Amino acid sequence: MATERATELKVLRPEEFDGWWDHLVRAFGAGPASAEERDLDRSLTEYERSLAVWDGSELVGTAGAFRFRMAVPGGAVLPTAGITMVSVAATHRRRGVLTSMMRRQLDDIREWGEPLAALTASEPAIYGRFGYGAATFQLQAEIDTGRATLDVPAGTGDVRLRYADPAGVLGACEAVYAQLVPLRPGMLARQPGWEQVGLLDPESERGGASALQCVVAERDGKVTGYARFRTKIGWGAGGHDGTVTLEDLAALDPASDAALWRFLFGIDLMSTLTVRRRPVDDAWQYLVSDIRRCRTRVRDAAYVRLVDVGAALAGRTYQAPVDVVLEVADAFCPWNAGRWRLTGDAKGASCERTTDTAELTLSVRELGAAYLGGVSLLSLARAGRVGELRPGALAEASVAFGSPVLPWLPHGF
Repeated sequence: MATERATELKVLRPEEFDGWWDHLVRAFGAGPASAEERDLDRSLTEYERSLAVWDGSELVGTAGAFRFRMAVPGGAVLPTAGITMVSVAATHRRRGVLTSMMRRQLDDIREWGEPLAALTASEPAIYGRFGYGAATFQLQAEIDTGRATLDVPAGTGDVRLRYADPAGVLGACEAVYAQLVPLRPGMLARQPGWEQVGLLDPESERGGASALQCVVAERDGKVTGYARFRTKIGWGAGGHDGTVTLEDLAALDPASDAALWRFLFGIDLMSTLTVRRRPVDDAWQYLVSDIRRCRTRVRDAAYVRLVDVGAALAGRTYQAPVDVVLEVADAFCPWNAGRWRLTGDAKGASCERTTDTAELTLSVRELGAAYLGGVSLLSLARAGRVGELRPGALAEASVAFGSPVLPWLPHGF
């Protein structure tokens, strides 16, 4: 009977990137990546924060952790490890490769002093056992623009729209995005180089659609919003049947936002607007004449993990006063396990170790799900995931943990 060899986990070296990347592409069942995408990922990869697992000379596992900052309730932007590029060779499943990478990552993240980790999951069932909870969701829609119209707010007609070269107005668009980051939990403050992700436009991946297009909104000579999109012409028995695919949209005020959406609804020869990766509470839904014609659906997006429970809970604010003792279970990161007293309000918070009697019980996975304010502790309790030991503690904490706007992760990584 053959004996399995021990694998070895190492920090990635720059000269190993191409093999690392090729392994990742194969593991995800994708075709050859474009040169543009490979080069951009090469430039963004933080080698000292990237891992490779080897079986002899064979690469069998990959994982990385970008250095991000994520907005949390209250507007603070906290250091967050963006977990990425996670793969295990199909030949090495159930041999502890993934667990070894998750163990090393979380130990490293703690040492780096980053209280949070976040990821987007190709298979959601994988990461719960490592303490990640589904914290943000995203809206998708296929809008019949021939049947659905928009009732826009006052002032929309005062907004000037113009086509612009996406790269030429990148600085102005990024300035708009940066102003929005602290206003919505889950958004990422763009690190240098990440602004280029929105411009990635390899012809091989357009699927017959146009090159990336951009329209900017302006008021009083200043850029107040932008939309990046593609168009694909189509013809049927009844005439034109084209599709607009929205890649990115941001605006600083309701009129600019509505002007951009009205433009997308009205592009000539197009009858469908495809919307992906939008906030679940996106405002256009409340302007549209017939939401059923928009075929909306919601899916999971960011999974959040509290690496340092005390620092993470103290780093955000709470929309109602809260004073509660949490009994936290965390088998994978035992430094988090035990009782924590959380005291906070809209001005700030503290979270310290305590020996006081527990009032709520939950695992770090549920804390991750509720952390950004998009999943209520009350809902988790109804699923049997949160226990109430002091009557009233659950309702108080559930209200406090909420957010007036739903959290949203604007792009993958």
